[in-house]
Amino acid sequence: MNCRAILPLVLSLLAGPAVLFGQATLRLVTTTVGPLTFATGGVPPSQTVEAFNAGSGNLNLTLSSSVPWMNANVGTSRNCTTRSGQCLPITISFQTGTLTRGIYTGILTVRDPNAIDAPQTVTVTIQAGGGVPDNANLFVAPGRSTEVPFTTNAAIDGRNAPAWLTLALEGGGTFRFIYNYRLVANAGSLAAGNYTGSITTSGSSFAPDNKTIPVTLSVTSNPIAAPSPSTLRFRIPQGGGRFTQFITMNNRGLGNLAVSTVTPATTAGGTWLTGATQPNNAALVRVEADAGTLAQGTYAGTITLASNAANGNQVIPVTLEVIAAGPPAASVGNVLNIGTYGRNEPVAPGGATAIFGEQFVTAGTQPASPSALPLPTELGGVRVFVNDVAAPLYYTSYDQVNFQIPFETVPGLARVRVDRGAQRGNTVSVEVQARAPRIMTYFGDYGIVVNGNDGTLVLPRAFGVPNGKPARAGEVLVIYAIGLGQTSPTVTSGVGSPAVEPLARLDPPPAVTFGRRGPFNQVNALPFFAGLAPGFVGLYQINVIVPDNAPVGDDVPISLDMDGIGSNAARIAIQ
Repeated sequence: MNCRAILPLVLSLLAGPAVLFGQATLRLVTTTVGPLTFATGGVPPSQTVEAFNAGSGNLNLTLSSSVPWMNANVGTSRNCTTRSGQCLPITISFQTGTLTRGIYTGILTVRDPNAIDAPQTVTVTIQAGGGVPDNANLFVAPGRSTEVPFTTNAAIDGRNAPAWLTLALEGGGTFRFIYNYRLVANAGSLAAGNYTGSITTSGSSFAPDNKTIPVTLSVTSNPIAAPSPSTLRFRIPQGGGRFTQFITMNNRGLGNLAVSTVTPATTAGGTWLTGATQPNNAALVRVEADAGTLAQGTYAGTITLASNAANGNQVIPVTLEVIAAGPPAASVGNVLNIGTYGRNEPVAPGGATAIFGEQFVTAGTQPASPSALPLPTELGGVRVFVNDVAAPLYYTSYDQVNFQIPFETVPGLARVRVDRGAQRGNTVSVEVQARAPRIMTYFGDYGIVVNGNDGTLVLPRAFGVPNGKPARAGEVLVIYAIGLGQTSPTVTSGVGSPAVEPLARLDPPPAVTFGRRGPFNQVNALPFFAGLAPGFVGLYQINVIVPDNAPVGDDVPISLDMDGIGSNAARIAIQ
């Protein structure tokens, strides 16, 4: 079957019960605090985050804050308040008297050099002066709506607003500590032009939330700029060189949006920030930060984007945090399968996996990929260990390494670490199951599924992809997946699967479900081949014929079931 045309896409993505570890293992009951609302010049109440040990031995925690307005200390062990067992209370206190009105975010880092799944961070958000905006200047295309989100710590009412303006509360339970509101302006049948009004909020026990908010609505047929992301943050080790991020200028209005100038500015540290539009794409902006010889610390800057948008210049706050150069640092909870990159999902022996963090390679070092099989266990000076076994490597870079979970990994909670040369990284954990099937996805949650006859992606025609079209009943589909475990005959970790008989087949093969699960919605089919894709490492393919009674449409879900374990539901188009 001619499916080779899609394999570069796949390769670009490649580029049991839990057990306690025999050493201390850090767990935090929560990793976010806030937003905490308080009056300007005041201080929010102290907060407590509980830490506990999911392994053996003892935790010896140290804390550090990224901002001067937040401190923390570790108390003595006591009974947990949110779970059974013993916890270490981490008390977070604030010194916010000099903060002006606005939203502030700080990072509390919890460390134990001898513990698994450390360090971890707690993100703390505070709102000086409350979350209700003082005013709102909104831009919207004719017939559309726009909104301003904000949060409060108490319920409020919105009154005396013009017909085009409403206050909406997001859904939630009866007991809540944070209220998420949206100030919604709907152009409806309004003609192009400017409209003014106001809305009065009342009923809050926090006095600054009770106010009259002046609102201006501009209904326009011109482009409306909506940059994404709205803020940028760089973390670069000392002497680490230049790092790049991108801003996309989305258009929420009409016409064509184009950025005319990009103006960087910094408040300290010299000209460490640069920015420019990308050739052939006037709505994509490349932003670079260069730590150079800067000392450790936090530096602030902005990127101002001038365009033809009705809402004028867009100012993007930029933060540069210069950190100490050090060993590889993997992020807890960021060992992910590369099929879906879903958090809190298990992986399987033989599965293609990514680990995220920082300083996996020396800053400025170019990403590396192997040139031949079998996959190496050292690439660009980087090694990954799973339960102290060196793993085959697909790709290495500063903040991401792709590797294969060795087939010999025993199901359970596995230890993973990244070493750079002689520098040993921290150890993080991931759950390993004998099988953790995942259909590889692209274009959102559409599966990497191709027509077995011509190799075209099975996508809606409306996508406009040159090599994409819907499938038909009776056609052969090739579904690409990971995490299906060992095959018969077995295959060695890092080695390409056999390209001639006997091929590496799954026994028994997974069932393929077309449609949503349920006795009246799904249509099941058995593949005529299911196993490792010949000549590849950790990549599976499932060849199946589209049943005559399969559902039709542009978003038909398909899924796999193997040994009673279901995969994710990916979408395809069937006509």
